[in-house]
Amino acid sequence: MTAVDLAAVIVAVVCLATVVVLTVAVVSLVRTLRELRAVVDDLRDSALPMVDDLRTTVTKADAELHRVDRVIGRAERIAATADHASRLTYRAFAPPLIKGLSLVSGAGQAGRRLRERRRHRRALDLAGSGGSAAAGVVSTEVEPAAERRRAAHGPGLPDPGGRTRTRGRRR
Repeated sequence: MTAVDLAAVIVAVVCLATVVVLTVAVVSLVRTLRELRAVVDDLRDSALPMVDDLRTTVTKADAELHRVDRVIGRAERIAATADHASRLTYRAFAPPLIKGLSLVSGAGQAGRRLRERRRHRRALDLAGSGGSAAAGVVSTEVEPAAERRRAAHGPGLPDPGGRTRTRGRRR
């Protein structure tokens, strides 16, 4: 055997080994592709119904969102109407209510002043009628009231005697 024959045999063996390795690789690749095709078919069989369910769910959710949007719009209109009604009610009832409260307050102040005048007159009547022990007690009650009025109006100011209104304006 010559060197050329030996080289030809070695090349033939290497080519044969390469063909065997490539055949094994192709068979393995075909097996992997079949498994991949089976997995894709299973995925398609399970995914398509899920996509249909998802589409149905999205359609229902969209319808619910439109319904909620309408409900919120109605609620906003109702809130605006209620706000407007409460403002109108406030405008309608607040001035008479304030006037009524000020009338009641003024009547209370007038009643207190009348009671003070009656007490003062009684004290003067009792003091002028003869100096009894009861007159001394009443006159000591009247004097602190007059001092309180003077203190409320400040030092050096004349005592209005309960006749002049000191708080607020007259209407």
